[in-house]
Amino acid sequence: MHSDHASAFRTSLLEENDGPGTNHSANETMGEIISRRFSRRGFLRGSLAVSAIATTVSPIALLLADEARAEAKSAFSFKEVEAGVDQTHHVAEGYDADVLLRWGDPLFSDAADFDPQNLTAAAQAKQFGYNNDYVGFIPLDGSAEHGLLVVNHEYTNPHLMFPGIVKVVEKDGKKALEVAALTKDQVDIEMAAHGGTVVEIRKDGGKWQVVKDGKLNRRITATTEMEFTGPAAGHDRLKTNADPTGTKVIGTVNNCAGGVTPWGTYILAEENIHGYFSGELPADHKEAANYKRMGIPEGAYEWAAHYDRFDLAKEPNEANRFGWIVEVDVNDPASMPKKRTAVGRFKHEGAESIVAKDGHVVFYLGDDERFDYVYKFVTAGTFNPDDRAANMNLLDNGTLYVAKFAQDGSMEWLPLVHGQGPLTAANGFESQADVLIATRLAADLLGATKMDRPEDIQPNGVNGKVYVLLTNNTKREANQADAANPRAENAFGHIIEIAEDGGDFAAVKGKWEVLLKCGDPSVAEVGATFSTATSASGWFGMPDNCAIDSIGRLWVATDGQGPKATGRTDGLWAVDTEGEARATSKLFFRVPVGAELCGPLFTPNDETAFVAVQHPGDGGDDWEGFGRPSYYEDLSTRWPDFRDDTPVRPSVVAITKQGGGKIGV
Repeated sequence: MHSDHASAFRTSLLEENDGPGTNHSANETMGEIISRRFSRRGFLRGSLAVSAIATTVSPIALLLADEARAEAKSAFSFKEVEAGVDQTHHVAEGYDADVLLRWGDPLFSDAADFDPQNLTAAAQAKQFGYNNDYVGFIPLDGSAEHGLLVVNHEYTNPHLMFPGIVKVVEKDGKKALEVAALTKDQVDIEMAAHGGTVVEIRKDGGKWQVVKDGKLNRRITATTEMEFTGPAAGHDRLKTNADPTGTKVIGTVNNCAGGVTPWGTYILAEENIHGYFSGELPADHKEAANYKRMGIPEGAYEWAAHYDRFDLAKEPNEANRFGWIVEVDVNDPASMPKKRTAVGRFKHEGAESIVAKDGHVVFYLGDDERFDYVYKFVTAGTFNPDDRAANMNLLDNGTLYVAKFAQDGSMEWLPLVHGQGPLTAANGFESQADVLIATRLAADLLGATKMDRPEDIQPNGVNGKVYVLLTNNTKREANQADAANPRAENAFGHIIEIAEDGGDFAAVKGKWEVLLKCGDPSVAEVGATFSTATSASGWFGMPDNCAIDSIGRLWVATDGQGPKATGRTDGLWAVDTEGEARATSKLFFRVPVGAELCGPLFTPNDETAFVAVQHPGDGGDDWEGFGRPSYYEDLSTRWPDFRDDTPVRPSVVAITKQGGGKIGV
């Protein structure tokens, strides 16, 4: 959403504002591919509308199929939560959901206590940041009950954070919010609330606790100094007045999903960077096409009003310094985070990894925008489990690939390598650095498949599959449907399952299936494919983040559900992927009104599930229980503290089984 600096309401869902949809290439869309594939196969799985299958399957056969599904053994054992909307969170019966970390909680023994009426950047820099998204766990001392929790802080909501800046106005006959221009002090607080947190936690008496004097505790913010490494480091397109070497950069922003590497480092992925930049490039600037493809500038944030580096007219190269993945050595709190340019520049959603058969490490990466692509990166070197230091620069060398899906269920990974195919100087790519700085433009030329907002992508080391979560794309037209994105105006998203050739995650070819088309299966036009054993509370839409637990089960978190879209809040669903129960889903945890469910993460022993509750209390006007816009002074919920003098606080929740034991078993 565009806004001016004088008086504007910054969109309350900046992380969903993935941009205008800048992929205008002629590449096939996933919807076109899926449509052709399944029209040829002729038999549609799951609980599609009876009208779509009654002509080919008898009613008796349908009843028998329903009974078989209902009797199929699920991998999950818990009493399902009832879907709905209210002011608090809900977890399955027999489980506790304890708030572990809230926005503003002190992370160090000398950090100030949270004071929402007197926020400062200095205090925020030592406190838990805002809008927690990715959650990772790195064991200490080999223990599943003592470790480092690593958490991304994606973005900020000023109307929920700061008192006294909102005015309620009438707009088109409805109440709307106007947010006053932020002061420099408020912008500084926003910058300190971005980035990531590294904090020691320990389970004591069955409950998790923060260790405030943990020697490895750390905050990373939008003002933390970082260095570029890999092929693009030092390139002219990364040089600025403040950094004429093109090797150093201040801060990281919009860290959505992320990852933990096999060697125990923390990955923050920079996603919707376009919102932080304002101004215009000088006329005929060489970055014009590159920035247009990234939706830059949008100007949703007001940082350029106070810091020249976010004004394209003053620092035209600064935007090229964002959109990377950032690696942090959690063992050394004084270490400088590294932006690893070999992994490419786009709107990164996550960087989940797995060690391939031959020891190469494979990272799966989504580019979270409508009609953008699925990627993976394969390291040139191999992982050494006995020598952590030997692995520390694996992300500086390797091959970045982009996915092309075919209607026959096959797929290939196309290498983004300078000099190969169209990636030449004749097409504007003078070097590998150019390919990586303008990854989207390079992938366009290779003919990659245009997807419905690729978000989390998780490799499953137990069953050898890869799960690609596609959140939605309501701008896909009927003639743009394809095999891997089968629905026009795809409001509810879907999940694709990839099987790499030979079970090798480093393979350059594979097969794919649609695991789920999401949405309400009782509405024929939606075309959802949940199994018929899925209850009225069990279906979901807008899949976003996911987790694979230690026994290979899939857990899916959603982003975008709500009273208007689905009649339910976001939450965490357990999804069967194997056997007769395949495509059966059950609701395990749901968030309060206005919130999104991020994370999720399981400890190595599966006895704790961490989830991140992001932007609780946002919106409010589409829920009949509130019926008006929600802001600091008038909130649709005051979760998690429920105090009249305390605003809503994005938080990480630790879920454990009462009496102990594995989650969902």
